[in-house]
Amino acid sequence: MSEKTIEQIIKALEDQKAVICDADGKRAAKQHDKGKLSARERLDLLLDPQSFVEFDAFVKHRCDNFGMDKVEIPADGVVTGYGTIEGRPVFVFSQDFTVTGGSLGEAHALKIVKMQDMALKMGVPVIGINDSGGARIQEGVDSLRGYGMIFFRNTRASGVIPQISVILGPCAGGAVYSPAITDFVFMVDKVSNMYITGPQVIKAVMGEDVGLEELGGAQAHNAVSGNGHFIYPSEEDCFAGVRKLITLLPANNLEDPPVVESDTEPGPDMAMRNIVPVNPKMPYDVKDIIARVVDNGDFLEVHQLFALNIVVGLGRIAGQTVGIVANQPMVMAGCLDINSSDKAARFIRFCDAFNIPLVTFVDCPGYLPGKQQEHGGIIRHGAKILFAYSEATVPKITVTLRKSYGGAHIAMCNKDLGSDLMLAWPQSEIAVMGASGAVNVIFRKQIEAAEDKNKRRQELIEEYETMFSNPYEAAKRGYVDAVIPPEDTRGRIVSALAILKTKREQSPAKKHGNIPL
Repeated sequence: MSEKTIEQIIKALEDQKAVICDADGKRAAKQHDKGKLSARERLDLLLDPQSFVEFDAFVKHRCDNFGMDKVEIPADGVVTGYGTIEGRPVFVFSQDFTVTGGSLGEAHALKIVKMQDMALKMGVPVIGINDSGGARIQEGVDSLRGYGMIFFRNTRASGVIPQISVILGPCAGGAVYSPAITDFVFMVDKVSNMYITGPQVIKAVMGEDVGLEELGGAQAHNAVSGNGHFIYPSEEDCFAGVRKLITLLPANNLEDPPVVESDTEPGPDMAMRNIVPVNPKMPYDVKDIIARVVDNGDFLEVHQLFALNIVVGLGRIAGQTVGIVANQPMVMAGCLDINSSDKAARFIRFCDAFNIPLVTFVDCPGYLPGKQQEHGGIIRHGAKILFAYSEATVPKITVTLRKSYGGAHIAMCNKDLGSDLMLAWPQSEIAVMGASGAVNVIFRKQIEAAEDKNKRRQELIEEYETMFSNPYEAAKRGYVDAVIPPEDTRGRIVSALAILKTKREQSPAKKHGNIPL
Protein backbone atom coordinates (compact mmCIF):
# COMPACT_ATOMS: atom_id res chain seq x y z
CA MET A 1 0.00 0.00 0.00
CA SER A 2 1.47 3.31 -1.05
CA GLU A 3 1.96 5.98 1.55
CA LYS A 4 -0.54 8.86 1.33
CA THR A 5 0.58 12.46 1.21
CA ILE A 6 -0.75 15.00 3.69
CA GLU A 7 -2.63 16.66 0.82
CA GLN A 8 -4.43 13.41 0.09
CA ILE A 9 -5.28 12.96 3.76
CA ILE A 10 -6.66 16.48 3.99
CA LYS A 11 -8.58 15.94 0.74
CA ALA A 12 -10.19 12.81 2.22
CA LEU A 13 -11.20 14.84 5.30
CA GLU A 14 -12.71 17.59 3.15
CA ASP A 15 -14.63 15.04 1.08
CA GLN A 16 -16.18 13.57 4.21
CA LYS A 17 -17.07 17.01 5.54
CA ALA A 18 -18.62 17.93 2.18
CA VAL A 19 -21.06 15.01 2.49
CA ILE A 20 -21.85 15.80 6.11
CA CYS A 21 -22.30 19.52 5.47
CA ASP A 22 -24.38 19.03 2.31
CA ALA A 23 -21.84 20.92 0.19
CA ASP A 24 -23.83 20.39 -3.01
CA GLY A 25 -27.01 21.73 -1.37
CA LYS A 26 -29.21 18.84 -2.51
CA ARG A 27 -30.56 18.12 0.97
CA ALA A 28 -31.10 21.82 1.69
CA ALA A 29 -33.12 22.08 -1.51
CA LYS A 30 -35.66 19.64 -0.04
CA GLN A 31 -36.21 22.02 2.86
CA HIS A 32 -36.42 25.01 0.56
CA ASP A 33 -39.15 23.26 -1.43
CA LYS A 34 -41.19 23.17 1.80
CA GLY A 35 -40.50 26.85 2.52
CA LYS A 36 -38.05 25.94 5.28
CA LEU A 37 -34.34 26.46 5.89
CA SER A 38 -31.76 23.73 6.36
CA ALA A 39 -30.29 22.83 9.75
CA ARG A 40 -27.04 24.67 9.04
CA GLU A 41 -28.69 27.70 7.44
CA ARG A 42 -30.66 28.10 10.64
CA LEU A 43 -27.49 28.16 12.72
CA ASP A 44 -26.06 30.80 10.39
CA LEU A 45 -29.10 33.00 11.08
CA LEU A 46 -29.06 32.39 14.82
CA LEU A 47 -25.37 32.87 15.57
CA ASP A 48 -22.85 35.62 14.95
CA PRO A 49 -21.12 35.23 11.55
CA GLN A 50 -18.32 32.64 11.49
CA SER A 51 -18.78 31.89 15.20
CA PHE A 52 -20.21 28.36 15.00
CA VAL A 53 -17.91 25.55 16.10
CA GLU A 54 -19.25 22.06 15.40
CA PHE A 55 -18.44 18.90 17.28
CA ASP A 56 -19.37 15.25 16.72
CA ALA A 57 -19.88 15.80 12.99
CA PHE A 58 -18.50 12.32 12.25
CA VAL A 59 -20.68 10.45 14.72
CA LYS A 60 -22.48 7.44 13.19
CA HIS A 61 -25.25 5.20 14.43
CA ARG A 62 -24.55 1.57 15.23
CA CYS A 63 -28.01 0.13 14.56
CA ASP A 64 -28.15 -2.95 12.31
CA ASN A 65 -31.89 -3.67 12.61
CA PHE A 66 -34.04 -3.64 9.44
CA GLY A 67 -31.06 -3.07 7.17
CA MET A 68 -29.94 0.06 9.01
CA ASP A 69 -26.30 -1.09 8.82
CA LYS A 70 -26.43 -0.08 5.14
CA VAL A 71 -28.00 3.35 5.81
CA GLU A 72 -25.73 6.37 5.97
CA ILE A 73 -27.03 9.22 8.15
CA PRO A 74 -24.73 12.27 7.92
CA ALA A 75 -24.04 13.69 11.41
CA ASP A 76 -26.78 11.26 12.53
CA GLY A 77 -29.42 13.85 11.72
CA VAL A 78 -28.41 16.60 14.13
CA VAL A 79 -25.82 19.38 14.09
CA THR A 80 -24.33 20.23 17.50
CA GLY A 81 -21.79 22.73 18.74
CA TYR A 82 -21.39 26.24 20.15
CA GLY A 83 -21.15 29.80 18.91
CA THR A 84 -21.91 33.34 20.00
CA ILE A 85 -24.85 35.75 19.97
CA GLU A 86 -23.76 39.39 20.22
CA GLY A 87 -20.41 38.02 21.35
CA ARG A 88 -21.88 35.92 24.19
CA PRO A 89 -21.44 32.12 24.06
CA VAL A 90 -24.32 29.68 23.58
CA PHE A 91 -24.53 25.93 22.95
CA VAL A 92 -26.82 24.79 20.15
CA PHE A 93 -28.27 21.81 18.34
CA SER A 94 -30.18 21.82 15.07
CA GLN A 95 -32.05 18.75 13.86
CA ASP A 96 -31.77 17.92 10.15
CA PHE A 97 -35.13 16.82 8.76
CA THR A 98 -33.53 15.93 5.39
CA VAL A 99 -31.75 12.97 6.98
CA THR A 100 -34.14 10.19 8.04
CA GLY A 101 -36.66 12.89 8.95
CA GLY A 102 -34.40 14.18 11.71
CA SER A 103 -35.41 11.11 13.72
CA LEU A 104 -33.82 10.62 17.10
CA GLY A 105 -31.75 7.51 17.62
CA GLU A 106 -29.11 6.62 20.19
CA ALA A 107 -26.19 8.47 18.56
CA HIS A 108 -28.39 11.48 17.75
CA ALA A 109 -29.45 11.70 21.39
CA LEU A 110 -25.91 11.27 22.72
CA LYS A 111 -24.79 14.24 20.63
CA ILE A 112 -27.48 16.43 22.18
CA VAL A 113 -26.73 15.08 25.67
CA LYS A 114 -23.01 15.86 25.30
CA MET A 115 -23.91 19.41 24.26
CA GLN A 116 -26.27 19.78 27.27
CA ASP A 117 -23.60 18.51 29.67
CA MET A 118 -21.02 20.93 28.28
CA ALA A 119 -23.44 23.86 28.49
CA LEU A 120 -24.28 23.11 32.12
CA LYS A 121 -20.60 22.71 33.02
CA MET A 122 -19.69 26.01 31.35
CA GLY A 123 -22.77 27.88 32.62
CA VAL A 124 -23.92 28.83 29.12
CA PRO A 125 -27.45 28.99 27.58
CA VAL A 126 -28.73 26.12 25.41
CA ILE A 127 -30.76 26.66 22.22
CA GLY A 128 -32.35 23.66 20.55
CA ILE A 129 -33.79 23.81 17.01
CA ASN A 130 -36.37 21.04 16.72
CA ASP A 131 -37.38 19.62 13.31
CA SER A 132 -37.88 15.89 13.68
CA GLY A 133 -40.29 13.11 12.86
CA GLY A 134 -39.75 11.72 16.36
CA ALA A 135 -38.13 8.54 17.64
CA ARG A 136 -36.16 6.42 15.15
CA ILE A 137 -38.39 3.36 15.25
CA GLN A 138 -35.66 1.02 13.93
CA GLU A 139 -33.63 1.67 17.09
CA GLY A 140 -36.48 0.76 19.44
CA VAL A 141 -35.83 1.31 23.14
CA ASP A 142 -32.49 2.99 22.43
CA SER A 143 -34.48 5.92 21.02
CA LEU A 144 -36.68 6.03 24.11
CA ARG A 145 -33.60 6.05 26.33
CA GLY A 146 -32.27 8.95 24.27
CA TYR A 147 -35.32 11.05 25.04
CA GLY A 148 -35.11 10.16 28.72
CA MET A 149 -31.49 11.31 28.91
CA ILE A 150 -32.39 14.61 27.28
CA PHE A 151 -35.39 15.22 29.58
CA PHE A 152 -33.26 14.47 32.64
CA ARG A 153 -30.68 17.06 31.62
CA ASN A 154 -33.36 19.61 30.76
CA THR A 155 -34.61 19.24 34.30
CA ARG A 156 -31.19 19.36 35.94
CA ALA A 157 -30.32 22.52 34.01
CA SER A 158 -33.66 24.23 34.77
CA GLY A 159 -33.06 27.42 36.74
CA VAL A 160 -29.29 27.10 36.24
CA ILE A 161 -28.88 28.05 32.57
CA PRO A 162 -31.47 29.51 30.18
CA GLN A 163 -32.92 26.86 27.86
CA ILE A 164 -34.68 27.87 24.64
CA SER A 165 -36.55 25.62 22.20
CA VAL A 166 -37.21 26.65 18.60
CA ILE A 167 -39.83 24.52 16.82
CA LEU A 168 -39.32 24.66 13.06
CA GLY A 169 -41.15 21.63 11.76
CA PRO A 170 -42.79 18.62 13.38
CA CYS A 171 -42.18 17.89 17.06
CA ALA A 172 -44.28 14.87 17.94
CA GLY A 173 -44.86 12.26 20.61
CA GLY A 174 -42.29 12.12 23.40
CA ALA A 175 -40.17 14.74 21.64
CA VAL A 176 -42.49 17.52 22.81
CA TYR A 177 -41.56 17.10 26.46
CA SER A 178 -38.06 18.51 26.10
CA PRO A 179 -39.39 21.86 24.79
CA ALA A 180 -42.07 21.79 27.51
CA ILE A 181 -39.38 21.62 30.22
CA THR A 182 -37.30 24.43 28.72
CA ASP A 183 -37.84 28.09 29.57
CA PHE A 184 -39.16 29.45 26.26
CA VAL A 185 -40.65 27.93 23.12
CA PHE A 186 -40.38 29.84 19.82
CA MET A 187 -42.63 28.92 16.88
CA VAL A 188 -43.22 30.04 13.28
CA ASP A 189 -46.73 30.34 11.89
CA LYS A 190 -47.65 27.58 9.39
CA VAL A 191 -44.24 25.91 9.93
CA SER A 192 -44.14 24.69 13.54
CA ASN A 193 -46.13 21.73 14.87
CA MET A 194 -46.21 20.13 18.31
CA TYR A 195 -48.50 17.30 19.37
CA ILE A 196 -48.49 14.14 21.45
CA THR A 197 -50.76 12.23 19.08
CA GLY A 198 -51.14 13.04 15.39
CA PRO A 199 -54.38 13.62 13.47
CA GLN A 200 -54.44 10.13 11.95
CA VAL A 201 -54.22 8.37 15.30
CA ILE A 202 -56.83 10.71 16.78
CA LYS A 203 -59.13 9.89 13.88
CA ALA A 204 -58.61 6.13 14.32
CA VAL A 205 -58.97 6.07 18.11
CA MET A 206 -61.39 8.90 18.83
CA GLY A 207 -63.20 9.27 15.51
CA GLU A 208 -62.36 12.98 15.61
CA ASP A 209 -61.34 14.91 12.49
CA VAL A 210 -58.74 17.57 13.21
CA GLY A 211 -56.17 19.25 10.97
CA LEU A 212 -52.48 19.52 11.80
CA GLU A 213 -52.56 23.30 12.25
CA GLU A 214 -55.68 23.21 14.39
CA LEU A 215 -54.23 20.42 16.52
CA GLY A 216 -50.69 21.57 17.11
CA GLY A 217 -49.81 24.57 14.97
CA ALA A 218 -48.11 27.72 16.18
CA GLN A 219 -51.38 29.63 16.57
CA ALA A 220 -52.94 26.81 18.61
CA HIS A 221 -50.04 26.62 21.04
CA ASN A 222 -49.52 30.36 21.39
CA ALA A 223 -53.18 31.36 21.74
CA VAL A 224 -54.95 28.29 23.19
CA SER A 225 -52.69 25.82 25.01
CA GLY A 226 -50.04 28.29 26.17
CA ASN A 227 -47.25 25.83 25.28
CA GLY A 228 -45.73 28.36 22.88
CA HIS A 229 -44.28 31.65 24.13
CA PHE A 230 -43.42 33.44 20.88
CA ILE A 231 -44.83 33.25 17.35
CA TYR A 232 -43.28 34.79 14.23
CA PRO A 233 -44.24 34.95 10.53
CA SER A 234 -40.87 33.64 9.29
CA GLU A 235 -37.76 31.78 10.42
CA GLU A 236 -35.69 34.93 9.94
CA ASP A 237 -37.94 36.89 12.32
CA CYS A 238 -37.94 34.00 14.76
CA PHE A 239 -34.16 33.87 15.04
CA ALA A 240 -34.01 37.65 15.43
CA GLY A 241 -36.40 37.17 18.38
CA VAL A 242 -34.19 34.48 19.94
CA ARG A 243 -31.15 36.73 19.61
CA LYS A 244 -33.01 39.60 21.27
CA LEU A 245 -34.07 37.40 24.18
CA ILE A 246 -30.52 36.16 24.75
CA THR A 247 -29.24 39.76 25.00
CA LEU A 248 -31.61 40.35 27.94
CA LEU A 249 -30.61 37.27 29.94
CA PRO A 250 -27.63 36.30 32.08
CA ALA A 251 -25.57 33.30 30.98
CA ASN A 252 -26.50 31.42 34.14
CA ASN A 253 -28.06 31.74 37.59
CA LEU A 254 -24.81 32.95 39.20
CA GLU A 255 -24.62 36.04 36.99
CA ASP A 256 -26.71 39.18 36.71
CA PRO A 257 -28.29 40.12 33.38
CA PRO A 258 -26.10 42.37 31.20
CA VAL A 259 -26.50 46.12 31.75
CA VAL A 260 -26.38 48.50 28.79
CA GLU A 261 -26.08 52.25 28.47
CA SER A 262 -29.42 54.07 28.65
CA ASP A 263 -30.10 57.56 27.39
CA THR A 264 -33.75 57.63 28.52
CA GLU A 265 -34.30 60.31 31.15
CA PRO A 266 -35.96 59.25 34.45
CA GLY A 267 -37.63 62.64 34.90
CA PRO A 268 -41.39 63.33 35.08
CA ASP A 269 -43.42 62.02 32.14
CA MET A 270 -46.59 64.09 32.02
CA ALA A 271 -48.14 61.85 29.35
CA MET A 272 -48.59 59.20 32.06
CA ARG A 273 -51.32 61.27 33.73
CA ASN A 274 -53.88 60.67 31.02
CA ILE A 275 -53.41 56.95 30.27
CA VAL A 276 -55.54 55.56 33.09
CA PRO A 277 -59.13 56.88 33.19
CA VAL A 278 -60.33 58.04 36.60
CA ASN A 279 -63.61 56.24 35.91
CA PRO A 280 -62.93 52.70 37.22
CA LYS A 281 -65.28 51.18 34.64
CA MET A 282 -63.38 52.49 31.63
CA PRO A 283 -60.72 50.21 30.11
CA TYR A 284 -57.27 51.20 28.85
CA ASP A 285 -54.23 49.37 27.47
CA VAL A 286 -51.66 48.71 30.19
CA LYS A 287 -49.03 48.25 27.46
CA ASP A 288 -49.14 52.03 26.98
CA ILE A 289 -47.85 52.39 30.53
CA ILE A 290 -45.20 49.71 30.08
CA ALA A 291 -43.96 51.39 26.90
CA ARG A 292 -43.44 54.67 28.77
CA VAL A 293 -41.60 53.02 31.67
CA VAL A 294 -39.13 50.78 29.83
CA ASP A 295 -36.15 52.22 27.95
CA ASN A 296 -37.07 53.45 24.46
CA GLY A 297 -40.47 51.73 24.71
CA ASP A 298 -38.72 48.43 23.93
CA PHE A 299 -40.68 45.56 25.53
CA LEU A 300 -40.32 41.87 24.63
CA GLU A 301 -43.72 40.43 25.49
CA VAL A 302 -43.92 36.75 26.43
CA HIS A 303 -47.10 34.74 25.76
CA GLN A 304 -48.48 37.62 23.70
CA LEU A 305 -51.51 35.63 22.48
CA PHE A 306 -52.26 33.61 25.63
CA ALA A 307 -54.22 34.66 28.74
CA LEU A 308 -54.60 38.22 27.47
CA ASN A 309 -55.92 39.50 30.81
CA ILE A 310 -52.34 39.64 32.08
CA VAL A 311 -49.20 40.92 30.36
CA VAL A 312 -45.71 39.58 31.08
CA GLY A 313 -42.39 40.25 29.41
CA LEU A 314 -38.87 41.61 29.56
CA GLY A 315 -37.49 45.08 29.03
CA ARG A 316 -34.81 47.39 30.35
CA ILE A 317 -35.17 50.25 32.80
CA ALA A 318 -32.10 52.50 33.06
CA GLY A 319 -30.22 49.82 31.14
CA GLN A 320 -31.08 47.03 33.57
CA THR A 321 -33.15 44.00 32.52
CA VAL A 322 -36.46 43.72 34.39
CA GLY A 323 -39.40 41.36 34.25
CA ILE A 324 -42.78 43.05 34.04
CA VAL A 325 -46.11 41.61 35.18
CA ALA A 326 -49.23 43.72 34.58
CA ASN A 327 -52.99 43.25 34.71
CA GLN A 328 -54.64 44.12 31.39
CA PRO A 329 -57.94 46.03 31.94
CA MET A 330 -58.73 45.71 28.22
CA VAL A 331 -59.50 42.01 28.73
CA MET A 332 -61.91 40.70 31.38
CA ALA A 333 -61.30 43.96 33.30
CA GLY A 334 -57.90 42.54 34.28
CA CYS A 335 -59.34 39.74 36.45
CA LEU A 336 -57.08 36.86 37.39
CA ASP A 337 -58.18 33.44 36.16
CA ILE A 338 -56.68 29.97 35.74
CA ASN A 339 -54.59 30.68 32.64
CA SER A 340 -53.38 34.12 33.69
CA SER A 341 -52.28 32.75 37.07
CA ASP A 342 -50.27 29.99 35.38
CA LYS A 343 -48.79 32.45 32.89
CA ALA A 344 -47.70 34.93 35.54
CA ALA A 345 -46.41 32.34 38.00
CA ARG A 346 -44.21 30.64 35.42
CA PHE A 347 -42.72 33.96 34.31
CA ILE A 348 -42.14 35.15 37.89
CA ARG A 349 -40.26 31.96 38.72
CA PHE A 350 -38.10 32.31 35.60
CA CYS A 351 -37.15 35.87 36.53
CA ASP A 352 -36.36 34.86 40.10
CA ALA A 353 -34.16 31.97 38.94
CA PHE A 354 -32.07 34.29 36.77
CA ASN A 355 -31.75 37.35 39.01
CA ILE A 356 -34.13 39.55 37.04
CA PRO A 357 -35.97 42.18 39.18
CA LEU A 358 -39.76 42.16 38.98
CA VAL A 359 -41.93 45.22 38.37
CA THR A 360 -45.68 44.64 38.84
CA PHE A 361 -48.43 46.98 37.62
CA VAL A 362 -51.75 46.36 39.38
CA ASP A 363 -55.26 47.05 38.18
CA CYS A 364 -57.27 44.01 39.18
CA PRO A 365 -60.81 43.69 40.57
CA GLY A 366 -60.22 40.14 41.80
CA TYR A 367 -60.26 36.52 40.71
CA LEU A 368 -62.75 35.63 37.97
CA PRO A 369 -65.90 34.13 39.53
CA GLY A 370 -68.00 31.26 38.16
CA LYS A 371 -68.51 27.51 38.23
CA GLN A 372 -66.20 26.91 35.27
CA GLN A 373 -63.30 28.56 37.07
CA GLU A 374 -64.05 26.88 40.40
CA HIS A 375 -64.36 23.42 38.88
CA GLY A 376 -61.31 24.06 36.71
CA GLY A 377 -59.23 24.56 39.84
CA ILE A 378 -58.92 28.33 40.22
CA ILE A 379 -58.00 27.81 43.88
CA ARG A 380 -55.04 25.64 42.95
CA HIS A 381 -54.01 27.67 39.90
CA GLY A 382 -54.57 31.00 41.63
CA ALA A 383 -52.33 29.87 44.46
CA LYS A 384 -49.44 29.48 42.01
CA ILE A 385 -49.05 33.23 41.62
CA LEU A 386 -49.09 33.64 45.41
CA PHE A 387 -46.45 30.95 45.74
CA ALA A 388 -44.27 32.36 42.96
CA TYR A 389 -44.18 35.91 44.32
CA SER A 390 -43.65 34.74 47.89
CA GLU A 391 -40.79 32.48 46.83
CA ALA A 392 -39.04 35.13 44.72
CA THR A 393 -36.06 36.84 46.36
CA VAL A 394 -35.17 39.24 43.53
CA PRO A 395 -36.06 42.94 43.94
CA LYS A 396 -39.85 43.32 43.73
CA ILE A 397 -41.48 46.67 42.95
CA THR A 398 -45.27 47.00 42.83
CA VAL A 399 -47.21 49.94 41.39
CA THR A 400 -50.98 50.07 41.97
CA LEU A 401 -52.55 51.95 39.07
CA ARG A 402 -56.25 51.72 39.87
CA LYS A 403 -58.18 48.75 41.31
CA SER A 404 -56.58 46.39 43.83
CA TYR A 405 -59.31 44.36 45.48
CA GLY A 406 -59.46 41.39 47.81
CA GLY A 407 -57.34 38.31 47.15
CA ALA A 408 -56.01 39.84 43.96
CA HIS A 409 -54.50 42.70 46.00
CA ILE A 410 -52.39 40.11 47.78
CA ALA A 411 -51.74 37.96 44.70
CA MET A 412 -50.31 40.86 42.71
CA CYS A 413 -47.37 41.12 45.10
CA ASN A 414 -48.36 43.34 48.01
CA LYS A 415 -46.15 43.99 51.04
CA ASP A 416 -47.12 40.71 52.66
CA LEU A 417 -45.84 38.74 49.68
CA GLY A 418 -42.49 40.47 49.90
CA SER A 419 -42.79 43.59 47.76
CA ASP A 420 -39.75 45.74 48.51
CA LEU A 421 -41.44 48.93 47.36
CA MET A 422 -45.20 49.48 47.15
CA LEU A 423 -46.18 52.55 45.13
CA ALA A 424 -49.73 53.69 44.42
CA TRP A 425 -51.23 56.27 42.12
CA PRO A 426 -53.62 58.73 43.86
CA GLN A 427 -56.67 57.43 41.94
CA SER A 428 -56.01 53.83 43.00
CA GLU A 429 -58.51 51.87 45.09
CA ILE A 430 -57.17 49.38 47.62
CA ALA A 431 -59.96 47.55 49.39
CA VAL A 432 -61.50 44.16 50.13
CA MET A 433 -63.91 44.70 47.24
CA GLY A 434 -65.43 47.43 45.10
CA ALA A 435 -67.68 49.99 46.77
CA SER A 436 -70.88 48.72 45.13
CA GLY A 437 -70.35 45.12 46.24
CA ALA A 438 -69.21 46.12 49.72
CA VAL A 439 -72.26 48.31 50.32
CA ASN A 440 -74.59 45.52 49.23
CA VAL A 441 -73.04 43.24 51.86
CA ILE A 442 -72.50 45.67 54.75
CA PHE A 443 -75.60 47.84 54.47
CA ARG A 444 -78.16 45.45 53.02
CA LYS A 445 -80.66 45.98 55.85
CA GLN A 446 -80.28 49.77 55.81
CA ILE A 447 -80.91 49.88 52.07
CA GLU A 448 -83.98 47.65 52.34
CA ALA A 449 -85.40 49.84 55.12
CA ALA A 450 -84.90 53.11 53.24
CA GLU A 451 -87.81 54.86 51.51
CA ASP A 452 -85.67 55.60 48.45
CA LYS A 453 -83.49 52.52 48.19
CA ASN A 454 -81.48 53.67 45.17
CA LYS A 455 -80.74 57.07 46.70
CA ARG A 456 -79.65 55.54 50.04
CA ARG A 457 -77.52 52.96 48.27
CA GLN A 458 -75.75 55.66 46.26
CA GLU A 459 -75.10 57.71 49.41
CA LEU A 460 -73.55 54.68 51.10
CA ILE A 461 -71.42 53.92 48.05
CA GLU A 462 -70.05 57.47 48.05
CA GLU A 463 -69.37 57.24 51.78
CA TYR A 464 -67.55 53.92 51.34
CA GLU A 465 -65.48 55.29 48.43
CA THR A 466 -64.44 58.29 50.53
CA MET A 467 -63.39 56.06 53.41
CA PHE A 468 -61.83 53.05 51.66
CA SER A 469 -61.58 53.32 47.85
CA ASN A 470 -58.31 55.19 47.87
CA PRO A 471 -54.66 54.40 48.62
CA TYR A 472 -54.43 56.49 51.78
CA GLU A 473 -55.94 54.01 54.24
CA ALA A 474 -53.29 51.47 53.18
CA ALA A 475 -50.61 54.18 53.28
CA LYS A 476 -51.62 55.14 56.84
CA ARG A 477 -50.73 51.62 57.94
CA GLY A 478 -47.50 51.44 55.95
CA TYR A 479 -48.93 48.89 53.51
CA VAL A 480 -48.16 51.39 50.73
CA ASP A 481 -44.74 53.04 50.87
CA ALA A 482 -45.63 56.08 48.78
CA VAL A 483 -48.54 57.61 46.90
CA ILE A 484 -47.08 59.22 43.79
CA PRO A 485 -48.36 61.16 40.77
CA PRO A 486 -48.33 58.99 37.63
CA GLU A 487 -45.65 61.07 35.95
CA ASP A 488 -43.09 60.12 38.63
CA THR A 489 -43.49 56.35 38.09
CA ARG A 490 -40.44 55.67 35.94
CA GLY A 491 -38.18 57.85 38.08
CA ARG A 492 -39.24 56.09 41.29
CA ILE A 493 -38.70 52.67 39.70
CA VAL A 494 -35.23 53.69 38.48
CA SER A 495 -34.36 54.89 41.99
CA ALA A 496 -35.73 51.70 43.57
CA LEU A 497 -33.78 49.43 41.22
CA ALA A 498 -30.58 51.27 42.15
CA ILE A 499 -31.09 50.92 45.91
CA LEU A 500 -32.30 47.31 45.64
CA LYS A 501 -29.28 46.21 43.63
CA THR A 502 -27.57 44.97 46.79
CA LYS A 503 -30.68 43.30 48.21
CA ARG A 504 -29.95 40.15 50.20
CA GLU A 505 -32.65 37.71 51.21
CA GLN A 506 -32.00 34.20 52.48
CA SER A 507 -34.65 31.54 52.03
CA PRO A 508 -35.09 28.77 54.62
CA ALA A 509 -32.91 25.73 53.99
CA LYS A 510 -34.92 23.12 52.11
CA LYS A 511 -34.69 20.79 49.15
CA HIS A 512 -37.44 22.64 47.29
CA GLY A 513 -40.94 23.95 47.85
CA ASN A 514 -44.11 22.14 46.80
CA ILE A 515 -45.78 24.60 44.41
CA PRO A 516 -49.50 23.80 43.92
CA LEU A 517 -49.21 22.30 40.45
